[in-house]
Amino acid sequence: MIKKIGLGTWSWGNKFFWNYKENSDNELFETYKEALKRGFVLIDTADSYGTGRLNGHSEKLIGKFLNQTPITQKNKVQIATKLAPYPWRIGRTGFNIPYKNSLRRLNNNLDIVQLHWSTSRYNPLQELQLLNNLCDLIEKGCNFKIGLSNIGPTKLVEIIDFLSKRGRKVSCVQVQFSLLAPNINKQKQVKKICDKHNIDFLAYSPLGFGLLCKNPYSTIVSNKSVLRNLIFKFYEQSTLELRKSLLDIAKRRSVSQAQVAINWCCYQGAIPLIGLRNRDQLIDISGVLKWDLSQSEFRELEEISQTIVRRLPANPFISK
Repeated sequence: MIKKIGLGTWSWGNKFFWNYKENSDNELFETYKEALKRGFVLIDTADSYGTGRLNGHSEKLIGKFLNQTPITQKNKVQIATKLAPYPWRIGRTGFNIPYKNSLRRLNNNLDIVQLHWSTSRYNPLQELQLLNNLCDLIEKGCNFKIGLSNIGPTKLVEIIDFLSKRGRKVSCVQVQFSLLAPNINKQKQVKKICDKHNIDFLAYSPLGFGLLCKNPYSTIVSNKSVLRNLIFKFYEQSTLELRKSLLDIAKRRSVSQAQVAINWCCYQGAIPLIGLRNRDQLIDISGVLKWDLSQSEFRELEEISQTIVRRLPANPFISK
């Protein structure tokens, strides 16, 4: 099995949760360039990434960066975006304009288009219409693969069958997948279905918003957003033993806690999408490509993870 990792860009343009600063774009460009250099295979974004007037800013930055990249380097990485199935994006043309807007922001660099979440909780027919819309766009000459996000096992099987009738397949599925992720057994069911159908399984939030990187013996409060500081405080005690185990393995391996948490995902064949904002972070994370967890280390982390009752919240739109 070839280990793969991807770059997540939710934080690029998000002031509310990630404290994005517009003067950090040069640092993000250096991060992007290092990702290409270090063997990241995918850059993931979404048309909804970016807060307020910065909506779509993540796509704009990636498009700008790609414009400054030699074609030989661009060909080494895939660009994936997610289109949000807002309630007003309905019918078999609901994604036409959003797709064109994303393609424009990304400077015509777009390999995978993903349904950002399932509409089964508020309009079950909408997601099928929008998936038909994506198939129609491909038949009209648009060149991209179809992916899904925040999809449960039952809905995934349904969509695989639905797309097969249009002569299409699901290229990738991304779900929240980490040592702290909610409904982890459900996510592992999704992984089994992906394996059966040769679908890439992408793990978003593999570091649990950064919680899994926090030194268990440190009391330093970092310069995070108010919301992230509240999350860290809320989960600090319940994650303590897990973070101690991560640190112990990290010390034995001479790597970072983050690398250990990411390799827990890789051990299971997932492609983690790691949200990174500076070059040093990226250089460290790329170290996961050089080593693997042992079976005993994986089991140790699994056993502690399963005892954690207070897990991260689930996406409210994830389907069954």
